[in-house]
Amino acid sequence: MSEFTLTLIKLAFLAVLWLFVIAAVGVIRADLFGSKAAARAAQPPQRAARPSRPPRAQRSNVPTKLVVVQGERAGTVIDLTGAPISIGRANDSTLVVTDDYASGRHARLYAQDGQWIVEDLGSTNGTYLGRTRVSRPMPVPPGVPIRIGKTVIELRK
Repeated sequence: MSEFTLTLIKLAFLAVLWLFVIAAVGVIRADLFGSKAAARAAQPPQRAARPSRPPRAQRSNVPTKLVVVQGERAGTVIDLTGAPISIGRANDSTLVVTDDYASGRHARLYAQDGQWIVEDLGSTNGTYLGRTRVSRPMPVPPGVPIRIGKTVIELRK
């Protein structure tokens, strides 16, 4: 083979190697931050107008349910009764997630002084409230996503 042919093969191999690196970085980025398309698909469609006002209990800013909006358990709804909610891979968790990035006892949600608090239980990969890593118990506003691995949950009214 000529030297020119060998140079072309080396350059082609280098290009394929860089494509692999770029693809790997894209997968890691999607795992860490989620894809924008998946986040848009998880948001409920905008309503034009409400036909009537909801009852007074539903108008308050107090969430009444926990909804899994992304992940293997998407669509799961847990009514908030005031009892603590444990989240993790353990079978005795209130919300069992079968995610490789979740710990056995990953996080818990509990009510305190009229608001819900999220607490990371020393998980390996962390719990995120919005884009902030939970390092201490933090209050959870309704509609703000809580991410545990690939699972995203929200408190809703």
